[in-house]
Formats: sequence, C-alpha cells, structure tokens
Amino acid sequence: MQKSDTPIVKDLVLIGGGHSHVAVLKRFGMKPLPGVRLTLICRDAHTPYSGMLPGYVAGHYDYDEAHIDLGALARFANARFYHSTVTGLDLREKRVICDNRPPVLFELVSINTGSTPNTSRVPGATGNVVPVKPINTFLDRWEVLRDRAMSHDGPMKIAVVGAGAGGVEILLAIQHRLKNLRAAAGKSADNMEFHLFSDTDDILPTHNGLVRRTFMETLKARGVVLHMSNAVAEVMHGALRTDREETFQADEILWVTAAGAPDWPRDAGLDVDDGGFIKVGDTLQSTSHPDVYAAGDLAAMVNHPRPKSGVFAVRQGKPLVRNLRRALLGREPRPFRPQSRFLSLISTGDKYAVASRGGWSLKGKTIWIWKDWIDQRFMDKFNDLPDMDEEDETDLPAGLANQDVIKEISAIAMRCGGCGAKVGATVLSRALNSLTPAPREDVLIGLHEPDDAAVVEVPPGKVIVHTVDYFRAMVDDPYVFGKIAANHSLGDIFAMGGEPQTALA
Repeated sequence: MQKSDTPIVKDLVLIGGGHSHVAVLKRFGMKPLPGVRLTLICRDAHTPYSGMLPGYVAGHYDYDEAHIDLGALARFANARFYHSTVTGLDLREKRVICDNRPPVLFELVSINTGSTPNTSRVPGATGNVVPVKPINTFLDRWEVLRDRAMSHDGPMKIAVVGAGAGGVEILLAIQHRLKNLRAAAGKSADNMEFHLFSDTDDILPTHNGLVRRTFMETLKARGVVLHMSNAVAEVMHGALRTDREETFQADEILWVTAAGAPDWPRDAGLDVDDGGFIKVGDTLQSTSHPDVYAAGDLAAMVNHPRPKSGVFAVRQGKPLVRNLRRALLGREPRPFRPQSRFLSLISTGDKYAVASRGGWSLKGKTIWIWKDWIDQRFMDKFNDLPDMDEEDETDLPAGLANQDVIKEISAIAMRCGGCGAKVGATVLSRALNSLTPAPREDVLIGLHEPDDAAVVEVPPGKVIVHTVDYFRAMVDDPYVFGKIAANHSLGDIFAMGGEPQTALA
C-alpha cells in the first residue's frame, strides 16, 4: 500500500467488485493519483471469477483459487472498503445510498455490480428457483444442493432452465461433481436425472455449429434429458410447467436465463434500456449523467451492444480506469470500442474444454489446460500483489483542483484544530451538528447549547463512573470504527455495573 500526506480533494466511489473494478483497484494501487480518495462499496469480501465458476463447482479449484480477495486488493489500492449493499443513488447531492451505513459522497462514481436474476417474468420463479447470478449467492445455494444430494438416497431430479453457455456448462459441472462425490461415498449416481429446458431450438444459440454439435453429443452421452423449444411458463414448489402445458417434477431448479438489472439505477434517474441496464456511451459514461460510469453486465453500450459475458467486463477494465483518471484530472475521456469477436472457452465438467472464435472450433484436454492457464494467469494479477514503496509526495496533479481549492487546503493545514483534536475542527463541528440531542433535565450544557465543556447535574444518591479510551483505528470505515469505539467505551461502563447516561466527543 502506498500512503500519502496529500489532502483529499476528490472522491471516486466504486460500486461493486466486478471484473472491471478489480482492474481499477489494481491500477490505482500501482499508480496512485494523489488527492483522490478511492472507496469500494461491495456486499462481499471476496469476488468470484466467472471463468472459474464451473471449475469450482466441478471440484477442480478450491475457494481461494476461484475468488479475488477484495480486502487485500482495496488495501493495496489504499482504498476504503465498505461492506454494504447499494440501494440507491442521489444524483443531485452526489451520494451513494447504502443499506447499513450513512450515504457516501462522490465526485465520480463507477458501477460494476454485475446482473441480477431475471425471475420476475415467469410466475412462481422468484423464491422457487436457484438463480446462478449473482454468483456469490448461487455458491451458497450450491453447497446446500451438494449436501442434499449426498444425503439423499432416493431418486433426484435437477432441472436447469437456460441452454446458453452458462446453463450447459454449469449443468455438466454439477453432474460431474455429484457423480464423483457419490462414487467416493460408495453411492450410485444412476438415480440422479438432469434436465435442460430452453425456449430455443438449439443449445448454445450464439455459438457456431461445431460447438453446438460437440455439446449436443456430450449432453446425450451423459444422459441429460433435453427439452428444446419448451419454454418454462410457471414454476411451483418442486415442479415447473412449460408452455406446452407439461408439468415436470424437480428437486432443484437452477435458473440460467437472460440476466436482469436491479431497480435502483432506473429509480435514481439514470438512462436505462428496456432491461433496466445503464446506457453508456463509448467512454463508458452514462448517457444521462457524465459523472456516472458503468461497466460489465450492468452496462449497455448503446453504440456497440454485446452479450452479457465476463470477457467484456475484463476488457473494459483498462479503458475504464483510463477514463476515470482523465475525468478526475479535468481531461476529456477517450472512446472505447469493444471487440466484435472473442475467444470462447467452455468446459464439459471434466477437464475437457471447447474453444471457439467465429466459425472455428477446437476441443480436447489440451484446450482445458490452456483455459486453466489463462484463468490462473488472470487471478494471479489480483491475488499476488507486489510490495509498493510508501511515498511522502504531497503535490496535487495538475487539473485535479483549481487554485482556489489549493489555497483553501493550504490555509486549513496551517490552522489549529483544537488541543488534542483527532480530526479537524470543521469536520468535527459538521459531524456534531448533524446530531439531534435528546432533551434531558440533568444535562445543563450539552449539544443543544454547545460550549467549551459539558455540564451534567448528578441526582442525589447517584455517583458518576468515568472512563476514557484511546486506540488507533483498525478499520478504514469511520462509521464502523465509530460503532466499535462506542461499544468499546460502553463495555467499561457495563463492567462497573453502570448505566450509560452521556457521551463526550
């Protein structure tokens, strides 16, 4: 981690720990921008790499091999890391609204949260299916499914809805893993059925005929029952009904259909497409709000539509960090054009994979080794972080702040913040002014009429228990640290059998 004494003049907030944002964090860690405070807001401490998800499910990788440690990456980038779920954006006041903490201010905000399950279009699907996205939620459900399959002795049916690359690959990975686990436990997998449902005529409709033929042969060889051109019309508990009025029983239903978007970007007033995805131009800026950037599945490039795939999110990382830097420095962002054709690598559950690009295709165990090498190399970029020298540089880059701001910062640095102050007087006053004091007759002088000291009247027959604690912050979130400090101080009061009455700040 590189540290700097340069004052903060701009806040860049990253919402989500997707493939594009891990690239932003890594590059800011390698080349910090003095005067810019970086904040990552993400619900999860570890982000899974989508390219390794099937391999993780199949048992080829352990948890650490398939996940990026966002905490370590945030520390490397000298970024604040808030564990929270974003529920909204206040674009007028430039605030990110979170579910478990106060709003976070920003000058620039970038969104890379990935997509959400699109279950609302099919009656009964919400709550009765296991969506594969978001991946972290799916992995929790996958562990339950795995344990249930191992403890279940009777017949078991697993249905996968969606015959694109994601649906086919995850079905084969689950089948491979459960078969091996049951064999290791001395159990037969012959009573397990796998069904694949799709509203299309073919599996893998966006891939060439060679790829489709290979996977069609694989699915049939492994006994997967195909239900093509048979859209799911309704889901019930333990069953689904298709548009042909056929009902199928299933112990587990996995949902791998087209991705959906959360409601809060639309509710915030951002331009979104019919699916709710944020419309962005060639610079990855929102078409309605230039101080908002988006990448990955949640972004919809209006001039270059592309499928929702991790490969595009990875490729957007470099242009995203370049344009965020340029915007922070007051420069014009540069346009980016995503590739129209890309290498696709799909595994068959075992260590065998199919590669394709355009009209050609290759398959075999060697292709899986190649895919594994590509995936491992990508993960090494973010899990094997170099040691960076600390810097004492305090100069602000040209364009980050105007002369009036620099003059004001210099003046603030020369002022005394008060004897023993842990933060500046302005910051402390602003924080205290946001509090609404509870009226109490025994508090003669408090926040309602602030003075140099508080005055509290002690009732007859009562005594005061005093305690003072000082310790260094062990987390970079002032809101969380405030809660820790308050609980730590209250612990001494409770240990003495006291009842908290007042607090000093």
